[in-house]
Amino acid sequence: MIELKTPAEIERMQVAGRFVAEVLSEVGRLADVGVNLLDLERHVRGMIKRRGAESCYWDYAPSFGKGPFRNVICLSVNDAVLHGLPHEYTLRDGDVLSADLAVSIDGWAADSARTVVVGTPAEEDLRIIRATEEALEAGIEAARPGNRLGDISAAIWAVARDYGYPVNTEFGGHGIGRTMHEDLHVSNRGQAGRGLKLRPGLTLALEPWFARTTDRIVYDPDGWTIRSADGSRTAHSEHTVAITENGPLVLTRRSSTTET
Repeated sequence: MIELKTPAEIERMQVAGRFVAEVLSEVGRLADVGVNLLDLERHVRGMIKRRGAESCYWDYAPSFGKGPFRNVICLSVNDAVLHGLPHEYTLRDGDVLSADLAVSIDGWAADSARTVVVGTPAEEDLRIIRATEEALEAGIEAARPGNRLGDISAAIWAVARDYGYPVNTEFGGHGIGRTMHEDLHVSNRGQAGRGLKLRPGLTLALEPWFARTTDRIVYDPDGWTIRSADGSRTAHSEHTVAITENGPLVLTRRSSTTET
Protein backbone atom coordinates (compact mmCIF):
# COMPACT_ATOMS: atom_id res chain seq x y z
CA MET A 1 0.00 0.00 0.00
CA ILE A 2 1.27 3.45 -0.92
CA GLU A 3 0.98 5.93 1.96
CA LEU A 4 1.02 9.65 1.23
CA LYS A 5 2.66 11.64 4.02
CA THR A 6 1.37 14.88 5.47
CA PRO A 7 3.65 17.94 5.60
CA ALA A 8 4.11 17.32 9.33
CA GLU A 9 5.15 13.71 8.70
CA ILE A 10 7.60 14.81 6.01
CA GLU A 11 9.14 17.19 8.55
CA ARG A 12 9.63 14.25 10.90
CA MET A 13 11.30 12.27 8.12
CA GLN A 14 13.57 15.24 7.52
CA VAL A 15 14.81 15.00 11.10
CA ALA A 16 16.06 11.50 10.31
CA GLY A 17 17.33 12.73 6.96
CA ARG A 18 19.49 15.43 8.49
CA PHE A 19 21.07 12.89 10.82
CA VAL A 20 21.76 10.47 7.96
CA ALA A 21 23.41 13.32 6.07
CA GLU A 22 25.55 14.16 9.09
CA VAL A 23 26.71 10.56 9.49
CA LEU A 24 27.56 10.14 5.80
CA SER A 25 29.55 13.37 5.88
CA GLU A 26 31.48 11.96 8.84
CA VAL A 27 32.11 8.68 7.00
CA GLY A 28 33.50 10.62 4.06
CA ARG A 29 35.77 12.55 6.38
CA LEU A 30 37.06 9.43 8.15
CA ALA A 31 37.50 7.21 5.08
CA ASP A 32 41.26 7.28 4.58
CA VAL A 33 44.16 5.03 3.75
CA GLY A 34 44.75 2.62 6.65
CA VAL A 35 41.23 2.83 8.09
CA ASN A 36 39.50 -0.50 8.74
CA LEU A 37 35.89 -0.98 7.62
CA LEU A 38 34.99 -2.44 11.00
CA ASP A 39 36.30 0.67 12.74
CA LEU A 40 34.15 2.83 10.46
CA GLU A 41 31.12 0.68 11.27
CA ARG A 42 31.78 0.95 15.01
CA HIS A 43 32.08 4.73 14.74
CA VAL A 44 28.73 4.96 12.94
CA ARG A 45 27.19 2.60 15.48
CA GLY A 46 28.26 4.97 18.26
CA MET A 47 26.80 7.99 16.46
CA ILE A 48 23.46 6.22 16.05
CA LYS A 49 23.38 5.16 19.70
CA ARG A 50 24.21 8.64 20.98
CA ARG A 51 21.48 10.17 18.83
CA GLY A 52 18.89 7.67 20.06
CA ALA A 53 18.21 6.59 16.48
CA GLU A 54 17.62 3.06 15.20
CA SER A 55 19.48 1.44 12.33
CA CYS A 56 17.13 0.16 9.62
CA TYR A 57 19.77 -2.40 8.63
CA TRP A 58 20.23 -4.12 11.97
CA ASP A 59 18.39 -7.46 11.77
CA TYR A 60 17.21 -6.62 8.23
CA ALA A 61 16.26 -9.96 6.65
CA PRO A 62 14.73 -9.68 3.15
CA SER A 63 14.23 -12.55 0.69
CA PHE A 64 17.73 -11.97 -0.65
CA GLY A 65 20.64 -11.93 1.77
CA LYS A 66 21.96 -14.65 4.04
CA GLY A 67 20.44 -14.35 7.49
CA PRO A 68 19.78 -11.04 9.24
CA PHE A 69 22.14 -8.13 8.56
CA ARG A 70 24.02 -7.49 11.81
CA ASN A 71 25.62 -4.14 11.08
CA VAL A 72 24.31 -0.57 11.00
CA ILE A 73 25.75 0.59 7.66
CA CYS A 74 26.58 -0.93 4.28
CA LEU A 75 30.20 -0.38 3.23
CA SER A 76 31.08 -1.52 -0.30
CA VAL A 77 34.57 -1.29 -1.80
CA ASN A 78 35.64 -1.06 -5.47
CA ASP A 79 33.64 -3.63 -7.48
CA ALA A 80 31.20 -4.04 -4.58
CA VAL A 81 28.29 -1.63 -4.90
CA LEU A 82 25.30 -2.65 -2.76
CA HIS A 83 24.71 -4.18 0.69
CA GLY A 84 28.42 -4.38 1.44
CA LEU A 85 28.84 -6.27 4.69
CA PRO A 86 31.46 -4.50 6.85
CA HIS A 87 34.38 -6.85 7.38
CA GLU A 88 38.08 -6.95 8.25
CA TYR A 89 39.46 -4.82 5.44
CA THR A 90 41.90 -1.90 5.58
CA LEU A 91 41.29 0.83 3.02
CA ARG A 92 44.05 1.35 0.46
CA ASP A 93 45.11 4.28 -1.66
CA GLY A 94 42.73 4.61 -4.61
CA ASP A 95 39.93 2.46 -3.19
CA VAL A 96 36.36 3.44 -4.03
CA LEU A 97 34.07 3.27 -0.99
CA SER A 98 30.27 3.39 -1.15
CA ALA A 99 28.49 3.98 2.17
CA ASP A 100 24.73 3.38 2.43
CA LEU A 101 22.87 4.31 5.61
CA ALA A 102 19.23 4.18 6.68
CA VAL A 103 18.01 5.11 10.16
CA SER A 104 14.72 5.68 11.90
CA ILE A 105 14.11 8.45 14.45
CA ASP A 106 10.82 8.54 16.36
CA GLY A 107 9.28 6.10 13.91
CA TRP A 108 10.28 7.80 10.64
CA ALA A 109 13.05 6.64 8.31
CA ALA A 110 15.50 8.20 5.87
CA ASP A 111 17.98 6.51 3.54
CA SER A 112 20.99 7.87 1.66
CA ALA A 113 24.24 6.72 0.05
CA ARG A 114 27.42 8.32 -1.22
CA THR A 115 30.58 7.11 -2.91
CA VAL A 116 34.05 8.54 -2.22
CA VAL A 117 37.60 7.81 -3.34
CA VAL A 118 40.13 7.01 -0.64
CA GLY A 119 43.46 8.74 -1.13
CA THR A 120 44.58 9.31 -4.73
CA PRO A 121 41.63 9.32 -7.16
CA ALA A 122 41.70 7.84 -10.66
CA GLU A 123 39.80 9.88 -13.24
CA GLU A 124 37.67 6.92 -14.33
CA ASP A 125 36.54 6.45 -10.71
CA LEU A 126 35.66 10.13 -10.34
CA ARG A 127 33.75 9.89 -13.62
CA ILE A 128 31.46 7.05 -12.55
CA ILE A 129 30.83 8.70 -9.18
CA ARG A 130 29.95 11.92 -10.99
CA ALA A 131 27.59 9.97 -13.26
CA THR A 132 25.61 8.56 -10.33
CA GLU A 133 25.43 11.99 -8.69
CA GLU A 134 24.19 13.62 -11.90
CA ALA A 135 21.71 10.80 -12.46
CA LEU A 136 20.41 11.26 -8.91
CA GLU A 137 19.92 14.99 -9.44
CA ALA A 138 18.12 14.30 -12.73
CA GLY A 139 15.83 11.80 -10.99
CA ILE A 140 15.12 14.30 -8.22
CA GLU A 141 14.28 17.03 -10.76
CA ALA A 142 11.73 14.67 -12.36
CA ALA A 143 10.07 13.92 -8.99
CA ARG A 144 7.32 16.51 -9.40
CA PRO A 145 3.53 16.35 -8.97
CA GLY A 146 1.85 15.38 -12.22
CA ASN A 147 4.86 13.52 -13.58
CA ARG A 148 4.97 9.73 -13.73
CA LEU A 149 7.22 7.27 -11.96
CA GLY A 150 8.71 6.41 -15.34
CA ASP A 151 9.86 10.02 -15.73
CA ILE A 152 12.21 9.52 -12.77
CA SER A 153 13.53 6.23 -14.17
CA ALA A 154 13.96 7.71 -17.65
CA ALA A 155 15.87 10.72 -16.29
CA ILE A 156 18.30 8.46 -14.43
CA TRP A 157 18.72 6.20 -17.46
CA ALA A 158 19.40 9.14 -19.78
CA VAL A 159 22.41 10.17 -17.70
CA ALA A 160 23.74 6.61 -17.65
CA ARG A 161 23.40 6.41 -21.45
CA ASP A 162 25.19 9.72 -21.90
CA TYR A 163 28.11 8.42 -19.84
CA GLY A 164 28.02 5.02 -21.54
CA TYR A 165 27.25 3.00 -18.40
CA PRO A 166 24.93 -0.04 -18.50
CA VAL A 167 22.04 -0.13 -16.01
CA ASN A 168 20.96 -3.06 -13.85
CA THR A 169 17.24 -3.17 -13.02
CA GLU A 170 17.24 -5.81 -10.26
CA PHE A 171 17.85 -3.23 -7.54
CA GLY A 172 16.79 0.41 -7.54
CA GLY A 173 14.94 3.00 -5.54
CA HIS A 174 11.92 2.43 -3.34
CA GLY A 175 9.21 3.94 -1.24
CA ILE A 176 10.19 4.97 2.29
CA GLY A 177 8.49 6.39 5.37
CA ARG A 178 7.58 4.47 8.50
CA THR A 179 9.96 1.73 7.33
CA MET A 180 13.04 1.70 5.12
CA HIS A 181 11.30 -0.13 2.27
CA GLU A 182 7.71 0.72 1.40
CA ASP A 183 5.71 0.01 -1.75
CA LEU A 184 6.98 1.24 -5.11
CA HIS A 185 10.09 0.08 -6.87
CA VAL A 186 11.87 2.89 -8.70
CA SER A 187 13.87 1.36 -11.52
CA ASN A 188 17.00 3.10 -12.72
CA ARG A 189 15.84 2.45 -16.29
CA GLY A 190 12.42 3.22 -17.69
CA GLN A 191 10.19 5.14 -20.06
CA ALA A 192 8.94 8.66 -19.55
CA GLY A 193 5.19 9.05 -19.21
CA ARG A 194 4.69 5.54 -17.83
CA GLY A 195 3.76 4.31 -14.37
CA LEU A 196 2.18 5.81 -11.28
CA LYS A 197 1.24 9.48 -11.36
CA LEU A 198 3.31 11.35 -8.77
CA ARG A 199 1.40 13.14 -6.03
CA PRO A 200 2.36 15.41 -3.13
CA GLY A 201 3.11 13.36 -0.02
CA LEU A 202 4.88 10.56 -1.87
CA THR A 203 8.29 9.84 -0.35
CA LEU A 204 10.93 7.92 -2.27
CA ALA A 205 14.52 6.82 -1.90
CA LEU A 206 16.14 7.34 -5.32
CA GLU A 207 19.40 5.49 -5.81
CA PRO A 208 21.20 5.25 -9.14
CA TRP A 209 24.13 2.85 -9.06
CA PHE A 210 26.31 1.85 -11.98
CA ALA A 211 29.16 -0.51 -12.77
CA ARG A 212 31.67 0.61 -15.33
CA THR A 213 31.29 -2.15 -17.92
CA THR A 214 28.44 -4.50 -16.97
CA ASP A 215 24.83 -4.60 -15.84
CA ARG A 216 25.22 -8.05 -14.29
CA ILE A 217 25.83 -8.69 -10.59
CA VAL A 218 27.17 -11.47 -8.36
CA TYR A 219 26.93 -12.08 -4.62
CA ASP A 220 29.77 -12.68 -2.19
CA PRO A 221 29.69 -15.85 -0.08
CA ASP A 222 28.46 -13.66 2.82
CA GLY A 223 25.11 -13.60 0.99
CA TRP A 224 24.86 -9.81 1.14
CA THR A 225 27.63 -7.99 -0.70
CA ILE A 226 26.71 -7.38 -4.35
CA ARG A 227 29.50 -6.87 -6.90
CA SER A 228 29.78 -6.19 -10.61
CA ALA A 229 29.94 -9.54 -12.39
CA ASP A 230 33.08 -8.60 -14.33
CA GLY A 231 34.96 -6.98 -11.45
CA SER A 232 34.67 -3.46 -12.85
CA ARG A 233 34.45 -0.60 -10.38
CA THR A 234 31.14 0.82 -9.25
CA ALA A 235 29.46 3.82 -7.64
CA HIS A 236 26.19 4.49 -5.79
CA SER A 237 24.39 7.72 -4.87
CA GLU A 238 21.07 7.99 -3.03
CA HIS A 239 18.76 10.53 -1.42
CA THR A 240 15.38 10.38 0.29
CA VAL A 241 13.03 12.73 -1.54
CA ALA A 242 9.54 14.00 -0.71
CA ILE A 243 7.26 15.15 -3.50
CA THR A 244 5.54 18.37 -2.45
CA GLU A 245 3.21 20.90 -4.06
CA ASN A 246 6.31 23.03 -4.70
CA GLY A 247 8.36 20.22 -6.21
CA PRO A 248 10.91 17.75 -4.85
CA LEU A 249 12.30 18.21 -1.33
CA VAL A 250 15.55 16.34 -0.59
CA LEU A 251 15.41 15.17 3.02
CA THR A 252 18.98 13.84 3.19
CA ARG A 253 20.89 16.65 1.47
CA ARG A 254 24.41 17.03 2.90
CA SER A 255 25.71 20.49 3.60
CA SER A 256 28.43 21.47 1.14
CA THR A 257 30.33 23.09 4.01
CA THR A 258 30.76 19.73 5.75
CA GLU A 259 31.93 17.72 2.74
CA THR A 260 35.51 16.71 2.21
